[in-house]
Amino acid sequence: MAPIIIIGSGLAGYTVAREFRKLNRETPLTIISRDCGSFYSKPMLSNAFQQGKNAASLVNFTAEKMAAQLNAEILSEVEVEEISPHTHTITVAGNPVAGRRLPYSSLVLALGADQRQTNLSGDGAADVLTVNDLADYTRFRQALDGCRRVAILGAGLIGCEFANDLASAQFDVTLVDPASWPLSRLLPEPAGQAMAAALGKAGVTLHLGKTPQSIERRGDAYCIHMESGEILEVDRVVAAIGLTPRVALARKSGLFVERGIVTNAWLHTSANDVYALGDCAEVDGLVLPYVMPIMQAARALAKTLNGESTRVVYPAMPVVVKTPVMPTVVVPPLDANGRWESARAFDDEANPESVWSVFRNDQNEMCGFALMGDYVKEKNTLLSTMAPWLA
Repeated sequence: MAPIIIIGSGLAGYTVAREFRKLNRETPLTIISRDCGSFYSKPMLSNAFQQGKNAASLVNFTAEKMAAQLNAEILSEVEVEEISPHTHTITVAGNPVAGRRLPYSSLVLALGADQRQTNLSGDGAADVLTVNDLADYTRFRQALDGCRRVAILGAGLIGCEFANDLASAQFDVTLVDPASWPLSRLLPEPAGQAMAAALGKAGVTLHLGKTPQSIERRGDAYCIHMESGEILEVDRVVAAIGLTPRVALARKSGLFVERGIVTNAWLHTSANDVYALGDCAEVDGLVLPYVMPIMQAARALAKTLNGESTRVVYPAMPVVVKTPVMPTVVVPPLDANGRWESARAFDDEANPESVWSVFRNDQNEMCGFALMGDYVKEKNTLLSTMAPWLA
């Protein structure tokens, strides 16, 4: 019997495998990893520095231990070159399986996403750091050794978490973003301004509403040339400007791709017996690169792989922003048609302690919220009043 093959050993791939094994211990299962295949929590990468954690300490289980737990074959350091849906095979590269065609009964694409590139000019642009996996994190820690001044490009979720983490580790942190407030894609302006105030109070210098154009080397340092004419001199530059779903393999193999690998609500792609989930997937029109949607999708897909066709249903799923200087939890609305309503509690006029925001649709129904500071305690109360995101 041909195995179920899962391409990808991140949270999505391993969670599908774990959920499937709760239902079925016998069907052959193969997991293909482009890296070492270790299981770790990728969200931990953005707040591990201050805790003094290196890459090895972030690993929960090696590939060998995962293989034993899952009764699975795990092929590490292996790339998939092509999917052949008509023959139900994949072609792989990497010793000792280079050039082999592996058959599958079902194929799961859990390919993840890459950090978006900055497209900046200058002889220092190629030295910009990104952190997307354990190997990146190792390079990141080594690059910061002996440095003091760090610029982070991008004040989204990951950028704010890195800024908080590095400021707590006593770096001089500069946070740069074209948007007028941090977390602009998740938070309304009053909440974003509260995050800006909290980061500033923690020692982060914010350059918001400003766009970098180029990065030039100056000895051991780097000069970031801004569109405004300002020049920021730092020791290292880190980019956290978002993710790009990995779709090249799917596109090359003839699968339908838009923002991600397109699936329906059952996680079927345009090819028979081929499924996709996680950061690489566009599920029923939605790209949701967060932990809880991945977990929901993995549980549904495990049932489908076991013969019980199951539609993924998303409950209201909070996104926790790991910024201790301003605890934040967000349920972002899926439909932009509506309005945010915000209220603040103040310590003083310059330093808002807490912000409470809800998003109401045109029917005045609450379909999203953002809680900050002391208001995060209200999370479960608000969750209980919300209908499923996608039913």
